[in-house]
Amino acid sequence: MGNLAQLACAMTEYERGCPERIQHLMKVHGFARWIGEAEGLDGDTQLVLEAAALVHDIGIHPALEKYASAAGPLQEREGEAPAREMLTRLGFSKDLIARVCFLVTHHHTYTDVDGLDYQILLEADFLVNAFENKISPDAVLAAKEHFFRTRTGIKMLLDMFAL
Repeated sequence: MGNLAQLACAMTEYERGCPERIQHLMKVHGFARWIGEAEGLDGDTQLVLEAAALVHDIGIHPALEKYASAAGPLQEREGEAPAREMLTRLGFSKDLIARVCFLVTHHHTYTDVDGLDYQILLEADFLVNAFENKISPDAVLAAKEHFFRTRTGIKMLLDMFAL
């Protein structure tokens, strides 16, 4: 079975020459791991979450090549194939691959969230994007009200931005 260290190395190679994307995926992974553990996810769900956090933006490369844009919906559309290929090559289970691909193809979709792995991925990605994009305190508070659901994610958001 594949492991997260191998996946992190594969994603670093995939993003070779793009330190900002490598930094991003590692930060999202760190927040996702922390929130998942604090929220008490079972081992299988935690593994899915962490794998998804590492590959969530894998669709950026093909989106840029096809559309000259890395817009969220394009990342979602183009991310499944490279995620599936990488996870299969690394020996992850079919069930994990299916769920991770679902999360990759929905990680910019904030409606119909169907599981803690999905919820936590959204929160972890937002925590990193909010900092990297220097969003306003009002936007942070709006995100808290509209889509943050986990106790840990909300606390991190409020502590991080001193709100």
